[in-house]
Amino acid sequence: MSVKDNVAIINENISKACKAVDRDPNEITVIAVTKYVSIDRAKEAIDAGVVNLGENRKEGFLDKHQALGEEATWHFIGSLQSRKVKEVIEEIDILHSLDRKSLAKEINKRREQPLSCFVQVNVSGEESKHGLAPEEVLDFVKMAEAYGNIRIIGLMTMAPHVEDEEKLRAVFRKLRALRDEVQAQGFAHAPCDFLSMGMSNDYEIAIEEGATHIRIGTSLVGNESNGGDNR
Repeated sequence: MSVKDNVAIINENISKACKAVDRDPNEITVIAVTKYVSIDRAKEAIDAGVVNLGENRKEGFLDKHQALGEEATWHFIGSLQSRKVKEVIEEIDILHSLDRKSLAKEINKRREQPLSCFVQVNVSGEESKHGLAPEEVLDFVKMAEAYGNIRIIGLMTMAPHVEDEEKLRAVFRKLRALRDEVQAQGFAHAPCDFLSMGMSNDYEIAIEEGATHIRIGTSLVGNESNGGDNR
């Protein structure tokens, strides 16, 4: 199917999920995860109205940014090594994977203007996933106040890739509760208004549980690589 057709299906699903919990579909930002597709396929997403693109590798990000530049809002959604910050940080619009002090320090040093960041939280506790433990989040956010070029706009998580809906909902609810806890502090540097959660297999559930940013790969742009998980 074309990206345009996929977008139409996704928008319909978003509308249904929002209706189920009395939310406005305009609250949802769809991020096309383009890490396993070509520049041309990413351009199709932009042409179909999805102007938020997500990449998780320096090389793929820089290639697409060079080709498409100002046509998109650029989200870096993968773990970012501190040594690679200087190569990409001025091209990123939003980072979804702030998860350690050393990264915050390097961003603060290299960035000329404040960067909007999601703090990544490993709610499920899976060893294969990056992110802070839930109990570390509030202290981490407080610590980040020392870095003027860090603006924490929300929290991000990846749910386990399982069919059990209640397990997924539990993860998403936990992140929302953590977001509410941070938001209640009234930090100037961390308004924490948003929740980045939900991918191709679970975005409707994530929306019902409060997601504002959903990261969709396969269901939106497909997968042009040999293997690879482009959820």
